Amino acid sequence: DSSKFAIVEAGLKCSQGKCIVNSISLKEGEEAFKKSAQTVLRHGAAVVVMAFDEEGQAAGYTDKIRICQRAYRILVEEVGFNPQDIIFDPNILTVGTGMNEHNNYAVDFIRATREIKRVCPGCKIS
Repeated sequence: DSSKFAIVEAGLKCSQGKCIVNSISLKEGEEAFKKSAQTVLRHGAAVVVMAFDEEGQAAGYTDKIRICQRAYRILVEEVGFNPQDIIFDPNILTVGTGMNEHNNYAVDFIRATREIKRVCPGCKIS
């Protein structure tokens, strides 16, 4: 786990067994995402994918599904990942704040988790 992918890659080069990289996202765009994913795949690691894209963090039900489904398609169809090596983190966010705009965070997370597993067969959820 590091915010600097070069450090993650250095760790992959030194590790034995199957690693889990925490994490990559679409925050910096598809090309950067694919480049990181290809590095992870080359080292035989699994990957945690955060529900972020170029527009920001997925807060609602629809955005969580949209971003995870997009990432899944890229990872499986373009990069060649085994779906069982994909672990999505759809961001539960803060619950119980008392702020009205946060009232559905927990429900959205649970519903999105169910739908992500349906539309992204084989993936895991963190």
